[in-house]
Parts: sequence; C-alpha cells; structure tokens
Amino acid sequence: MEKDIKKFDEVAEILKAMGHPARLCILNGIIQTGGCNVSHMQDCLELPQSTISQHLQKLRSAGIIEGTRNGTEITYTLKNQKVLEIITTLYPQEEK
Repeated sequence: MEKDIKKFDEVAEILKAMGHPARLCILNGIIQTGGCNVSHMQDCLELPQSTISQHLQKLRSAGIIEGTRNGTEITYTLKNQKVLEIITTLYPQEEK
C-alpha cells in the first residue's frame, strides 16, 4: 500500500467532479460529439440552462473540460485525457 496518499489527490478530485449522473452524461456527450454547446446539452438532457451551467462550472473548475468562445456561443471540449479513458471504459461506444 502507498504511504504517500497525496499522489491520489488529483484523481480523487476528478472523480468527485464527475460524480453526478448529469455530469457523466455531459462528458459522454462531449466525447461522442467532439464538443458541444449548452443549447445542444439542454436539448439532450432536458434540464434548465442554469442547471447545465452549474454542472459545466464544476467540470471546468476541476480541469476536465474547457470552453472555446465563438461569438456568443461556447463549445465545450474535453481537456483531460484521464477522463477520456474513464468515460470510454464506463460507456464503451457501440460499433456501427
């Protein structure tokens, strides 16, 4: 067993930020689409824009996603490779 528990802090913080069904769905959707905006997420999740924005803020704060502004629209993309590995392991894409 590891004596230095500090080395687990980063992953624990990522898992805490991911630990909500809506955030898992957002991350899975971002991976599937290669990036999307709040309007797209709102249509898919059927949640209010304010609720989605709160979830996005938690994911941004944890360094999991980033947003790129184009005029008034922000497209969110995955920033963290560890999260890509976690989500694709949890939700493998069906082959077409």
